[in-house]
Amino acid sequence: MAWWVVGLVVVVLALVAAVADGRLRDGGRRSRATRRSSGSSGAVSRRPAGRVRPPRGPAAGRPSGAVAGVGPRPGEIWWAEVPYEDGPGAKDRPCLVLSVRGEAARVVKITSKYHGELPGVIALPPGAVGDARGRTSYLETEETRQVPLHGFRRRVGPLDPAVWSRVQRV
Repeated sequence: MAWWVVGLVVVVLALVAAVADGRLRDGGRRSRATRRSSGSSGAVSRRPAGRVRPPRGPAAGRPSGAVAGVGPRPGEIWWAEVPYEDGPGAKDRPCLVLSVRGEAARVVKITSKYHGELPGVIALPPGAVGDARGRTSYLETEETRQVPLHGFRRRVGPLDPAVWSRVQRV
């Protein structure tokens, strides 16, 4: 046999083996062992990256971190998709729920950066927002935002009662 025929046979066999192995289905990004350990079938998702599927069924409209029938309540800290103040979009961040009406809640954002130049900034104790590093956080009470209930991801817990009454006075 000519050398180019042998080369062609080797290439065809390699392609057949790769297809059978599933490597071409995911662009070769994950090995077969990784697919096996993660429980994935190797199928490629057709959804664009970063897009979240809206909830369906009885959980639709309820926060993803909520127990059946229980959503954000005034005085609680939650992680949610809080809209930016100066443009479109939102950021996953801790926030304090001020009120809940219909399918949305009025919140104030919580940040890890101290902005002393802003009025109504209240320091929270370290770890109050349930972040991994336990940093000191700050409530910025002057700007409220509306967050749809489906934007709430994880409940941290109630705000300290003394701080909550201070927020209500502000």
